[in-house]
Amino acid sequence: MLTAKQHELLLFIDGRLKESGISPSFDEMREALDLKSKSGVHRLISALEERGFIRRLPNRARALEVMKLPETRPSATVTPIRPVVSAPANDVQEIPLHGRIAAGTPIEALQGTENFSVPSALLGPGEHYALEVSGDSMVDEGILDGDFALIRKVDTARDGEIVVALIDNEEATLKTFRREGSMIRLDPANRQYEAQRYDPRRVQIQGRLAGLIRRY
Repeated sequence: MLTAKQHELLLFIDGRLKESGISPSFDEMREALDLKSKSGVHRLISALEERGFIRRLPNRARALEVMKLPETRPSATVTPIRPVVSAPANDVQEIPLHGRIAAGTPIEALQGTENFSVPSALLGPGEHYALEVSGDSMVDEGILDGDFALIRKVDTARDGEIVVALIDNEEATLKTFRREGSMIRLDPANRQYEAQRYDPRRVQIQGRLAGLIRRY
């Protein structure tokens, strides 16, 4: 029998995979389960893996697969976290597709005026737009070259959020936002790339990652 936290994490991973096909990050899992550190997430994942409920996919960072769901509920009551919004398969929304955005070296962004069809269940409140990902600097967050990033329009960010950051009003990039003293640091999720540091006056937040769509 799974503990309440193990059950809660398993449902969260399963729900995120069904929503976007991408495993949640360790930070997202830690926040969703209200844990104080990532080490608690690692212990829960190891326990689920040992019991055969999930498996780690080889050669893919942060990639998890749900093998089965428990037939019985845990001994403690579980409060659903970030529930999946139900919507008919044909319920879609058209949002602007603003070209390609770098998950590597910044490139010019927010070009183009095409529309992009997105299942309504993938979009929460607020205004959204889509960007096609170019580059591999965010692969450890499960964001791959050619993915379509669904972006919620916001102009502020908290540490640890993946954002669209416009640099010097010319170039944009998709990175994890951090504050470092008086500077803003934009972190990649690929060891081959280095963090980028900017004076806050050079950086404009144009949105926060809300989801991903991958076409096969």
